[in-house]
Amino acid sequence: MLIIHHWDTDGIISAALLVKALNLEEFRNLTPPIGEFRFDERIKRAVEEAEKIYVLDLNLPHEVEGIEREIVFIDHHIQPRIKNPRVKQINPALEGDEAPSASFVVSQYFNIWNAWSALGVIGDIGEKAFEIPKVEELLEMGGITKEEALRLVALIDSNYVTMDRESVEKALRVILENPVKELLTYEPWVKKAEAIKEAVQDAISKAEVKNGIAFMTFRSPFNIISKVARKAVWEIGYEGAVAVNEDFHGKAQIYFRVSSKMAKKIDMARIIAELKGKGFNAGGKREVLGCICERDKIGEVLATIEDHLR
Repeated sequence: MLIIHHWDTDGIISAALLVKALNLEEFRNLTPPIGEFRFDERIKRAVEEAEKIYVLDLNLPHEVEGIEREIVFIDHHIQPRIKNPRVKQINPALEGDEAPSASFVVSQYFNIWNAWSALGVIGDIGEKAFEIPKVEELLEMGGITKEEALRLVALIDSNYVTMDRESVEKALRVILENPVKELLTYEPWVKKAEAIKEAVQDAISKAEVKNGIAFMTFRSPFNIISKVARKAVWEIGYEGAVAVNEDFHGKAQIYFRVSSKMAKKIDMARIIAELKGKGFNAGGKREVLGCICERDKIGEVLATIEDHLR
């Protein structure tokens, strides 16, 4: 049995729910290279050796089209139907329905509901999850407060934020082997979370504010770019934040987030389209823009963003 799952809380929790639902004792779980939505050679080799494969919370339908193995593909993202007849695709989005997380899809399909199910949602949509009655109900049943749930998600996510693929994969067994509340003091994760918190604070301390927009430039091996921008806008209250990690494993990361109010004035889709037109790897949505580029191209990306702030 091979389980391939996303590297975040929802992916890991979905795998834990699956293992518990099927009472699996022998299995192997893998995650793609962090930040890369693809099956690398390591995963492809494991696929060749597996008898049955589960793919969880990974919007990669194209990766399973040519695999001649029995596959169960569980997800909640919008995606095309998989044509491979050996793949069972379980996704409410195919019927026009919505699910807040892959964990909810797994829970519904196997009829297994517990605090894990709720943590997957919180991992995917943050505090908005608490607006879902089922989430509050599951946390209450598990004796977990909102603050503890948010902390648990931060601890589980600390593995991918620190780009530790091995620890992401090990996290599944840690969750399976320990009561949920004991994970709050699981030392390896606590140490990672503390290091992440310090890195975010250090980045925030470098903020230069222009017309309500915080510009923060820093260097970190951690994938904290979105955390820095969210903290600047959601917690500190800046109208917008431009976070630049000048050296993220040899590349540059640029992340631009605006408040809901400012989103009405900024055409984010236009900025993204302009960057793509210049050959940059950029994407995002109404309030967010993310871009990965060569380090010597940071100035060009920032100039494009600033042109739209005038």
